[in-house]
Amino acid sequence: MRESRRVAIALAIIYVVWGTSYIATKVMVTDEPPLVAAGLRFTLAGILLTAFAYVRYGRPNLERMELRHILVMAALAVLFSNACHVIAMQYVQSNTAAFLNATPALWIAWLGTLGAKRRPLSVAQQAGLIVGLAGVLLILSPKGGFQAAGLGWQLLILLGCLAWSLGTIYHRNAGAANPPLMFVALQMLAGGIGLLAVAPVAGESFSFDWTPRASVAFLYLTLASSCLAYTAYAWLTVHTTPVLVGSYGYVCPAVAAIAGWLLLGETLTIVQIGGMAVILAGIALVTGYWQPLPPSRPPERNANA
Repeated sequence: MRESRRVAIALAIIYVVWGTSYIATKVMVTDEPPLVAAGLRFTLAGILLTAFAYVRYGRPNLERMELRHILVMAALAVLFSNACHVIAMQYVQSNTAAFLNATPALWIAWLGTLGAKRRPLSVAQQAGLIVGLAGVLLILSPKGGFQAAGLGWQLLILLGCLAWSLGTIYHRNAGAANPPLMFVALQMLAGGIGLLAVAPVAGESFSFDWTPRASVAFLYLTLASSCLAYTAYAWLTVHTTPVLVGSYGYVCPAVAAIAGWLLLGETLTIVQIGGMAVILAGIALVTGYWQPLPPSRPPERNANA
């Protein structure tokens, strides 16, 4: 199979699977204890992916520094981030959650200006952060005014997005020794166990009955979203450019919005669509997809000088 076709297939898997995973998450957390269900999902997915990565790459690197990287990423990108999401999604539409999950590109750009390896933002990127923030405010007030009852849950999703972004910055600077797929597998496994440990503290019980639709959603999230899509994502990080890999941040929220509207009957207002468009415009400015200003040209030298 030609490389370009493999890239197209991998991208299609990510777009469709991660785009529809918000629906599955909404169904799962509506019918089952959210932290227990999420913990079981990531633990099982971590076991399966670790076994697959072991066959493909051999034994994982479990030196002390690498274990530290795995545990930090598990805490930020799986435990805390997903705990915020699954708890909040009991009360937030799946398409709203998807819209808000487009914001890590903005968080990551801002966080990249801090710390020892900070990188300043250009004028266009700074404008992108402001534009993206305006889009978030539109999403938070889909009916033209802030709704106190749902605002807290939406802010909790944004807090989860911030945790994911912090994990991304940490991973970028950590220099992990394991291959990407093995690292993600171990991160999932550790994060899933962490969610299961936190669930009883939050008052959730392990004795519950799975509804048929929640069982289907759980299997879809475990096998398709966590295993298949992450495998495709890890392959893309090696075989294509970061810009192309990062395109899922644009496409998946749109897929989720349409899927939630069609399959769950969720509302999709003009203000929400406008807010998503504004967020995407901000991300396009921050990441360089959209460059409305021409690049500055160096001054011409005098030929007679």
